[in-house]
Amino acid sequence: MTKHPSIQSMASAGCIVEFLQGNEPQLAWVEQATGDKLHLFTLNKRESKLAASRILPWIGPRFEGAHNREAILEKLREHSRLREELAAGIDPLEIWELAQGEVTVSSPAWFAGLSFENPDVDRVAAMGRALLAVKTHFKFQPPNFEVYPAEVVERRLAEQAAARERELVVTAGQTFFHELWTGWASGRRKDAAKLAAQLDPEAAAKLREMLKALLADQESPQWAPLWQQLRKGLPEHPQQPLILAQEWGLIPPHYNFLLDQAGYEPGDAWSAAFSAEIEALRARLEAMRGEPDPARFLSVDSPTTRDIDDAFRVEPLPGGGWKVRMALARPTAAWNFESPLGQAVSDRATSLYLPEQTSHMLPEALGCGLLSLNAGQPTPALLLDWELDAQAAPRSFEPRLGWVSVEANLTYESVERWLESGETTDEHGPTVAVAHQVAQALRAARIERGAVILDRPEPKLALCGPPEALRVELCRQEEHPKAQMTVSELMILANASIAAWAKERDIPLLHRVQDVSIPHGYAGVWTSPVDMHRAVKQLSGATLEARPGRHASIAAEAYAPITSPLRRLSDLVNMAQVQHFLESGAPLYGREALTELLPRIAARLDAVGQVQRFRPRYWKLLFMQQNAREREFEAVVVEECGQLTALSLTELQMYVRVGREMLGGNAQPGQRFWVKLGKVDPLTNEFRVMSAREEEEKPDVGDWFPLDGKE
Repeated sequence: MTKHPSIQSMASAGCIVEFLQGNEPQLAWVEQATGDKLHLFTLNKRESKLAASRILPWIGPRFEGAHNREAILEKLREHSRLREELAAGIDPLEIWELAQGEVTVSSPAWFAGLSFENPDVDRVAAMGRALLAVKTHFKFQPPNFEVYPAEVVERRLAEQAAARERELVVTAGQTFFHELWTGWASGRRKDAAKLAAQLDPEAAAKLREMLKALLADQESPQWAPLWQQLRKGLPEHPQQPLILAQEWGLIPPHYNFLLDQAGYEPGDAWSAAFSAEIEALRARLEAMRGEPDPARFLSVDSPTTRDIDDAFRVEPLPGGGWKVRMALARPTAAWNFESPLGQAVSDRATSLYLPEQTSHMLPEALGCGLLSLNAGQPTPALLLDWELDAQAAPRSFEPRLGWVSVEANLTYESVERWLESGETTDEHGPTVAVAHQVAQALRAARIERGAVILDRPEPKLALCGPPEALRVELCRQEEHPKAQMTVSELMILANASIAAWAKERDIPLLHRVQDVSIPHGYAGVWTSPVDMHRAVKQLSGATLEARPGRHASIAAEAYAPITSPLRRLSDLVNMAQVQHFLESGAPLYGREALTELLPRIAARLDAVGQVQRFRPRYWKLLFMQQNAREREFEAVVVEECGQLTALSLTELQMYVRVGREMLGGNAQPGQRFWVKLGKVDPLTNEFRVMSAREEEEKPDVGDWFPLDGKE
């Protein structure tokens, strides 16, 4: 292609040139060219010095002779208008369509040839300007333009749209969030609906989406960068997204963001998506129904329990000892861990029992209905049979598969009443009385082996009133120590026996392992805060492992949880392992396969378990906050920690540290105080003691062994 005479090869005096400033082409007149240095007079009447290498690759036209500044400006204006008009008539996307696939890199003049015949310098410059304006399709690599392929263009267009959207969201969101935050911080809430109405609808939707995502993960790679821009100017607060979402009305007051973090859907609505699979499972169970075992099994639970997964029958043996029979719900009878329902249940990992709501691991139609050991309902079960001697040591143990129809679902209250009164006129009274004898013997044997038992009942919380004016109340917790001990000891017996049985047969199970050495003197049942605190310091948390190992505080050489298969994933998996072995002689998962599954199971149990651990603490803190001005809280000194003293708030089972001087400088473990609370913040999980006064009556420190270790 012949170069048009108006196009110059190099810049010299009298040439019109262009250069980039602020990503925009600027028109100028070359007044003097000395080597690589150009002295320019620009369209905006400024003199400038510039390296020739910065000149855009369309130089010209060149005008001979001398010209005054007015003449120069007139020439510049003329060519500027012409180039703007020409550029406005060019469709750079059409140029890209023509060039894409033909060339990857070419000169501005070549591209100008696609729109103009023998283009002059103004038309080349117009084409260059048009291509510079679409950085998504062309890349300027002086002196040429690179043509981006279609996949790169698509990506860059998406990035450009995201950047525009981000700018729109940031501009709108910063002011909006600042208004919401200042209203919350000052206690004078703003009209969020009125403020939100001023937002661009797309920006508002993005802000909503972001806040809800941040409730689950404030470090989200997708949202964290945008959030950091939006929160500029706001003070630091660990629950800022939660507060803003509540102020906006996106979530209700006291929203449980821990569920979002755990990825756990509360309630039972989630199970609706699996209704067809639930019905198919119901049909399979109906087809495989067997004759119920004739034993008259009894279950004992709280009156609100709907997912009943254990029942027992205990009878004395002639000559001493007992025959113990137990039925455990067997949801694995027709279970498929790989099905959509099986995977959803595995992801839920455990049931949650919170003051505001109970959420079951299994669909309620199964866990509270079809598979629960409800009285009079034929249910698949794992049947466990023991013969125990007079010290409750097992003479024999045998697990087997079957069906049961539990005779009665008893409550802790009724069982406690029978045990306290010694009443045996009720038809179930003698059975629970014998079961309690067995439990006493089992506990005594465990303590003899070194078990550490902490009797620390959690307070019962009740939530009263609408969410916007909710009050937390502490209810008097009815204690049923004999009934609860009876059930817990039988469950420990079952889990320890299954672990020992599986170990003998090399059946891999999930075990709770707490392999620590407990010093002499710590075995026993401890009830006082001081005793329990001392004992806890000698222990470590049990870990979930795919190998048998000692559980020190339970005093079991191996402990494989299996008694709560309706409520906990580890028990469900262990039930499947035992069932498959009894059916076929081999477990469902080999040791290697179970070891591979373990990290996922442990991670889900831990993630959902965080909700169970921390959500009740939130309600306790809210109770403290609501009552801090009106009342004092009873506290017991449990430990001296240098310049700090650890206190247990006995009513709430909460611990806090205060300076020694607040307690008079020399408080002793067991000493009781009434404390006044200052700052209490449920959202940041903290509270502080403002003052303390000693109780007049000296405390009973409990039957603890001497501090120096001497007996």
